[in-house]
Amino acid sequence: MQKGDRSTGKAKALGINHVVLEVGDLDQALDFYGAIFDFTLRGRNETQAFIDMGDQFLQLSLSDEPHGKDTKRHFGFVVDDRSTIPEMLEKLGAERLKRMNFLDPWGNRIEVVPYENIQFTKADHILRAMDAGDVKKTPEAIKELKEKGMSPDDAG
Repeated sequence: MQKGDRSTGKAKALGINHVVLEVGDLDQALDFYGAIFDFTLRGRNETQAFIDMGDQFLQLSLSDEPHGKDTKRHFGFVVDDRSTIPEMLEKLGAERLKRMNFLDPWGNRIEVVPYENIQFTKADHILRAMDAGDVKKTPEAIKELKEKGMSPDDAG
């Protein structure tokens, strides 16, 4: 299907607005994630907390029913710099998995992904609003985006 082709009659998948993680204690979850990641709390109520990521968010939802450890199911949490992550995970006693994957205290599997290396971009105005306007892509990531017609140079 070519760009802009609506002949299929299907909705075009454009992205992910949010991901929900079930946790057993909201305060503990916010402390855990706050020790690893610098974030702004978008909102909170008795059963949910919302971690702001610019035009996306992570929803922490209180659950009394533990789901066990995720073995394959996970999502990639994109960051500007992964260098401090291993030390923080060790301090927290988090279970580290292969590469830059870990389990939170409720068994949710998270992969920490560097912004610079992936085929994922945020608009410049969103990065500036997140105080992350200085993050850049590697030449390899830009090449992959160009091959798909999605590099920052292709915006217009």
